[in-house]
Amino acid sequence: MGSRKNSCSKTGETWDLETLDSSSPDSANHLEEQWLKSSNDDEHSVEVVLEDSRELLSLTSPPPGREIIRYEVTVNQRNIEDICLCCGSLQVYTQHPLFEGGMCAPCKDIFLETIFLYDMDGHQSYCSICCFGKTLFICESPDCTRCYCFECVDILVGPGTSERISTMACWVCFLCLPFTRSGLLQRRRKWRHQLKAFHDLEGSNPVKMYKIVSAWKRQPVRVLNLFGKIDKELESLGFLESGSGSEEGRLKYLEDVTNVVRRDVERWGPFDLVYGSTQPLGYSCNRCPGWYMFQFHRILQYAQPPSGSQQPFFWLFMDNLLLTEDDQATATRFFQVEAVTLQDVRSRVLQNAVRVWSNIPGLKSKHSALTPKELQSLETQTRTRGKMAAQKVDLLVKTCLLPLREYFKYFSQNPLPLYK
Repeated sequence: MGSRKNSCSKTGETWDLETLDSSSPDSANHLEEQWLKSSNDDEHSVEVVLEDSRELLSLTSPPPGREIIRYEVTVNQRNIEDICLCCGSLQVYTQHPLFEGGMCAPCKDIFLETIFLYDMDGHQSYCSICCFGKTLFICESPDCTRCYCFECVDILVGPGTSERISTMACWVCFLCLPFTRSGLLQRRRKWRHQLKAFHDLEGSNPVKMYKIVSAWKRQPVRVLNLFGKIDKELESLGFLESGSGSEEGRLKYLEDVTNVVRRDVERWGPFDLVYGSTQPLGYSCNRCPGWYMFQFHRILQYAQPPSGSQQPFFWLFMDNLLLTEDDQATATRFFQVEAVTLQDVRSRVLQNAVRVWSNIPGLKSKHSALTPKELQSLETQTRTRGKMAAQKVDLLVKTCLLPLREYFKYFSQNPLPLYK
């Protein structure tokens, strides 16, 4: 995926970037000096890349491609808000939500499609600036999921920046640094608010998006787990401490909810995530698949926070290809969101597939709906494997849950977190 480096660590205080972004320039300068001093005093300090954009004034003619961004800003004195930060187009449709700069209509659509797509390592699949990029730098903070492509850092920060970052033992990204500018790259004030507002205004998905939570404010996720256990998946993703389970109140598992009423859920809660699923293909069950969907919807109503609450609250219902077409239509009507088809394809062979209804951001179908032939093939594989070897959906569950790293505490393998 991208450029991987050894992790490094720091102990001590945290940096409130939301406060910094709304403070005076004098406060920002003071915090920058404080951060640089503490970094220099630490044996395993985080390395910083800062560029003075005045060196770019040597350009005398319009360069090709995205290099036009630097030329227009430094030579023609054009406001960077009038240039698409992603491609260099002057046909600006809106503003980039994370960094100062414009965004054209095609790049806006790509940004909305990819900003919440994650790889299985928990980091974004694409560059946080242009939402593309073939080779990516990964922020070394264990609480950050951001990646940046070589082209963006060389164009917007300064020529040769990618080479310098590649030699660093530990690199912290432009959204994590306590100062806001690096070359032409300027972090927006209150960018978390800006990202939510951008999604609400430009996104076509009717599902409510919650403002992502600052790393130092994230709490352990509280999960109501119905029908199919996902504790191992949550632990492997870092959302639960190993062995925490229900004894610490972070995960409540229920296999049969027939007699569960509202006061029970309110007593067990509050919850941040409600998960449920039909039984996997190949497992015998005394209940019809539609029962799981209806019961999940009923319990979901009990678990939801009060109307108007800004508390991030997520739900996910996964169908292991058992619901009838009528049940699928009913689920779409009840959940008020279209189903997403996720497929596990390995070596061009379809291993498994599920249908998902959820309000977790970034869930989109990379594949079209299954054909009758593909569905029959999966059922045949299941019968061949037998009940104990029925298809597992752990990989597909992880794919759905990865965007939650923006909202809940992540239990890193590194015991000493970076400054954040």
